[in-house]
Amino acid sequence: MSPKNRQTTAYLASDFIAAHLAWLTFNVARYSLNAANEFDTLTGFMSFHEVVLGQLTIPFGWLTLHYYSGYYNRPAPKSRLHELTQTTITCALGSIAIFFVVLLDNLPESFQIYYEQAGFLFLLSFTFTYIPRTSITNHYTNKFRKRQYTRSALIIGTGAKAQEIYKTLQNSTDPIAYKIQGFIRAGAETSIVSDETIAGNVQELDKIVQTLKTDELIIATDANPNQLSRLIYPLFRYGIPINIPMTETNAQTISGHRKIRNIVGLPLIDITETNCSDAETNIKLTLDKVASALIIIMLAPLYAWLALKIRKDSKGPVLIRQERIGYKGKPFQIVKFRTMRENAEQNGPTLSSENDERITRFGKIMRKYRLDELPQFWNVIKGEMSIVGPRPERNFYIQQIVKKAPQYYMLHNVRPGITSLGMVKFGYARNVEEMIERMKYDVIYYENMSLMMDAKILIYSIKTIYTGKGV
Repeated sequence: MSPKNRQTTAYLASDFIAAHLAWLTFNVARYSLNAANEFDTLTGFMSFHEVVLGQLTIPFGWLTLHYYSGYYNRPAPKSRLHELTQTTITCALGSIAIFFVVLLDNLPESFQIYYEQAGFLFLLSFTFTYIPRTSITNHYTNKFRKRQYTRSALIIGTGAKAQEIYKTLQNSTDPIAYKIQGFIRAGAETSIVSDETIAGNVQELDKIVQTLKTDELIIATDANPNQLSRLIYPLFRYGIPINIPMTETNAQTISGHRKIRNIVGLPLIDITETNCSDAETNIKLTLDKVASALIIIMLAPLYAWLALKIRKDSKGPVLIRQERIGYKGKPFQIVKFRTMRENAEQNGPTLSSENDERITRFGKIMRKYRLDELPQFWNVIKGEMSIVGPRPERNFYIQQIVKKAPQYYMLHNVRPGITSLGMVKFGYARNVEEMIERMKYDVIYYENMSLMMDAKILIYSIKTIYTGKGV
């Protein structure tokens, strides 16, 4: 088990035990304070079915709340202030929820008792949760500082800047310790690092990252903004953090708001970070799966009717599967209702046009109202897609897109979606140039991701479907 997984497991076990102890202690206090005076003995009160049920279920509720707060997403490094703030807010919300859902009907009709017990519940929950958490955080932070745990990284660059960053990281007392696996040649930059520390060049990076099992990439070159952008964006396909020092040149290259981490005076920006918080990311993932399951169940009659119409309209399968490139650059099989005649792409991938003869009569209706995309809710349930996100493309077209717009690779850092800002603002693309134009909207989405943005796109999508402006 990796240090990250061990730390996450430690937090989960600690929080689960803390929730048990807090509820147990709270109930003993309730009885002692005569809040449950209808029971003659403490044993009788503690064995009461509502108390026992709470003892069995409430800890799982706490774990759920902690998960949706995003606490378990990033075990290390952890900001002490952020940990304190996050634990305080989560414990306050959880205590309020338990108070109103479980306790309110059973409390004496005294406002002072209400306040006292709500406050005591929060105090117990916070204390039992926060103290073990800080102990675990300190333990793993010390492991990293002593370099018993490290994160492997490659430095892209072989010049003075790369050497300076290497020395800074080697002498760092930051909670995250790096094990530098080597340097990567980038362009025609003059090399000043020793030859034996050079792991290869950028063209060989695919093999190097896979062989060395690299955790992170650190970019340290003297490239100009245009050269830097051509270098950076293809790196997104590796699905690992990409750090870049915050300089004036780099600021001209990266866009959007990024989180900055300071390592002994060296500000590094993880350009793979999105603006979507950990809490929003977890909530979005759950909402996607729950909503997709409900939609498939509710629209089952429509699915059956569409299947019959497709069968009747033309020969061929009801569903088609195409390989698309998804999250972290991994291929997956996207599912769609067939809208073209059988073997429509027997001569290779071809984008549809306005009067495409390959599209069936009923296929045109489905495309107009986006009904052909309905089976993709199954892709969402499987975790391959999201309801809202950049539309996934076939690798055949991606290779053409990135020659002109390498920033497309950035979109692989989020799950692709059934609908997207590009689809509602631009629509279907009929050639690579239009795909690049549509991609610009998806980049805007990527740099401004939030649940509110998703809600707006869904509203636009419903309007598009209702008005039949799908093509």
